[in-house]
Amino acid sequence: MDQPSVLPSVARTPARTSADAVDDYLKTIFQFTEWQPEPITPGQLAERLALAPSTVTEMVKKLGAAGLVDYKPYSTISLTPEGEQRALAMLRRHRLIETWLVEVHGYTWDEVHDEAEVLEHALSDRLLEAIDRQLGHPTRDPHGDLIPAADGTIRRPEAVRLDRAPFGFTGRVVRISDRDPDALRVLDQLGLGLDDPGWVSEHQSSAGVAIVRSAGTEVIVSPAVAAAVWVVVNSAD
Repeated sequence: MDQPSVLPSVARTPARTSADAVDDYLKTIFQFTEWQPEPITPGQLAERLALAPSTVTEMVKKLGAAGLVDYKPYSTISLTPEGEQRALAMLRRHRLIETWLVEVHGYTWDEVHDEAEVLEHALSDRLLEAIDRQLGHPTRDPHGDLIPAADGTIRRPEAVRLDRAPFGFTGRVVRISDRDPDALRVLDQLGLGLDDPGWVSEHQSSAGVAIVRSAGTEVIVSPAVAAAVWVVVNSAD
């Protein structure tokens, strides 16, 4: 499907502001703990943002002074209620845009993240809500990440990462991380997507995680690929 020329042109000429940087920090801090409980450290935040640790430390101090994060030197970083609400608003933007790019503009799921990183700062609230209506108010993006409601509420399933699931686990895929496009392409080649069965073999391999596909055949995926997939136990019904 042809993609409208407006999308690449916006991506080529991003207008970054200090507010954009703040939103990126808050969003990254929230995402780190979205699917696991450990808080983020300044070093981990610097790695995820691809910035120098000293740059990140200075910004975190400013976020703390603004009441958006709780942080003490040589400790972890957590969002205040105000910081969390702002992070959720930005995640809503990012994930609605990713869904829009896939469903309306024909992007593949391994292409949308970087495009959405730019567009999330460029679209007006009015256009964003129009996109939400056009898509029928989706509750998750193409990777299974939950789209916060307009009021910031979000409901997350009890999920386990595939590389940490017990042998013989039988469940359903509910989330596939978009941090590694290569992992997304591997999963696409395997035909493993959202809502597909997530079966872990009783017989494991030192080379990775052995999973059972819907056809009944076993395939071994690397630890990195398995770490990108979250599954939930099948319901009793």
